[in-house]
Amino acid sequence: MDATIHETVSRAGSDFYARLPVFDHFSQLTDPKLYMPVPDGWVLGLSDIVRSTSAIEAGRYKEVNTAAASVIAAVSNRLGTSAFPFVFSGDGASFALPASQSDLAREALSEVAAWVRDSFAFELRIALVPVSDIRAKGHDVRIARFAASPDVSYAMFSGGGLAYAERRMKEGAFAIPPAQPGTLPDLSGLTCRFDEIRPERGVILSLILLPGPEESMQAFNALVGQVLSLAEGQEAGRPVPEAGPTLSTPFKGFGIEVKTVRRGGAGLPVLAKLAARRLISFLIFRFGLRVGRFDPARYRHQLVENTDFRKFDDGLRMTLDCTPALADRLEALLAEAQLKGFARYGLHRQDAALMTCFVPSATRSDHIHFVDGAMGGYAMAARALKPAM
Repeated sequence: MDATIHETVSRAGSDFYARLPVFDHFSQLTDPKLYMPVPDGWVLGLSDIVRSTSAIEAGRYKEVNTAAASVIAAVSNRLGTSAFPFVFSGDGASFALPASQSDLAREALSEVAAWVRDSFAFELRIALVPVSDIRAKGHDVRIARFAASPDVSYAMFSGGGLAYAERRMKEGAFAIPPAQPGTLPDLSGLTCRFDEIRPERGVILSLILLPGPEESMQAFNALVGQVLSLAEGQEAGRPVPEAGPTLSTPFKGFGIEVKTVRRGGAGLPVLAKLAARRLISFLIFRFGLRVGRFDPARYRHQLVENTDFRKFDDGLRMTLDCTPALADRLEALLAEAQLKGFARYGLHRQDAALMTCFVPSATRSDHIHFVDGAMGGYAMAARALKPAM
């Protein structure tokens, strides 16, 4: 059966991701049989905000998350679908596409880098790396599909190739220059209209867990299983309440969203249209009004189920709402594993989570939502990473 799946995937070519089997229990993520090798003709697109921790320390974490998610929005809008493999990492994003779409990927990355520079004065490092080059260096890129809900699935990456490509990008390899000043990618659907989410159990914990040497993968996978078992207990849960997050007042965060829609010399008409949409949206959610096919109660349920709060991209990343006692136990468990040399970890505790949304259509059920810690999240957890002992 496994051989048949591998043969089907290898023949799929550009349909590789669409043909991947989907798993719906996150605890299965360490099963190597779920991960299929990306075809050699594919490319990895990567992005990373330079000096993101400095921006976060200056209180600009919402702008950092928006800039990172804009990569996914821009590529998705160019493709006309969000059904492609991508991963959001708080201060960056990565994706995989067939070679036939490499020009599209290059243009989208270049446009986003220019927009991020012009809008936020951030330097967005971007690169496009052929999967064949990664394999030539002894690494692999394998992908699985995890169904966060019946409507949305997210890609999981293994094989070490994505981590290798990110290291090479930070060294300056495979770099793509940003587009000309004033370039604006299509960021339709990229929104940030929810308030920060306060924990119900005490703390929002951002966690990154990376493997040590390849020969210790069995011990690492067992450790991931332990972490997931603790995270799925009564002392932890997803960082989004069952009723969904609280919608911000109509004009909170308005300045950030304006940057995603304003083009060239457009002024008051565009601002007025956006302001009206935000006010109407606020009233619909505030009073639970059904408008045509849009049901705010159903949308909130879908939002909670579709949220991307845990992932695997050559390492485990999670944003949890947990008790301080559980955060202490997790830290002790990971510190012991690091001392034994088969894992590295970074943790960051904060008192709120932050949601960034990509909603191409509010009447469809496949809207996607990214969650990060509101005081640095994954970026600060990454800074806390230390070499394995």
